[in-house]
Amino acid sequence: MGLTPRQEKIAEMVKTLGPITGEQIAERLHVTRAALRPDLAILVMSGMVEARPKVGYYYTGKNVRSMLTEQVGRIKVQDVQSVPVVVTAGTSAYDAVVTMFLEDVGSVFVVEPGGILIGVVSRKDVLKVAMGGSDLYKMPVKVLMTPMPKIIVTTPDEPVLTAAKKIIENEVDSLPVVVPASQQDNKALEIVGRLTKTNIARLFVDLGEGRGGEQL
Repeated sequence: MGLTPRQEKIAEMVKTLGPITGEQIAERLHVTRAALRPDLAILVMSGMVEARPKVGYYYTGKNVRSMLTEQVGRIKVQDVQSVPVVVTAGTSAYDAVVTMFLEDVGSVFVVEPGGILIGVVSRKDVLKVAMGGSDLYKMPVKVLMTPMPKIIVTTPDEPVLTAAKKIIENEVDSLPVVVPASQQDNKALEIVGRLTKTNIARLFVDLGEGRGGEQL
């Protein structure tokens, strides 16, 4: 989202002198009109500068920070979510922790047939059980999972900024992305994805490199 030095000069020039034509900007910067086209296009697409036919370019009053805020606000969870890692209710605690390590995740979601979310198990949950001397091979994850409706969830169309606040406020590593399993039963939720801290970090890296809003 950062501007090049020349783009910053153009933005300041438009802010101070606008409306101003492309030819006038080129003349002041001692470059050709063609050389300016990419810079002007970026400024117009970003929303910082707008163009009016036969009038020229004028400043909108937006800065880089406000543009970044607007851009993040338009991104939905479904734009950055990843594939959920799930196990069934009958899976042993041992197999659950093996799945976590193989998939390199901090938790797994527990589902019933049809992908219906019923719980979540974290490495911390398994560690507590193991320290208590329980047999991880024999204990099903259903016994130690955090059950619905205690799980904090998000939806595909929720703004990613809102979902990120949920992760911070509830001190969790990820959120299940859910949709109603059927129109008749809004309480049963089908898991369709997961939003993690890594997803969010990747999003901001992409925004910083000008690639925001792509599917991750």
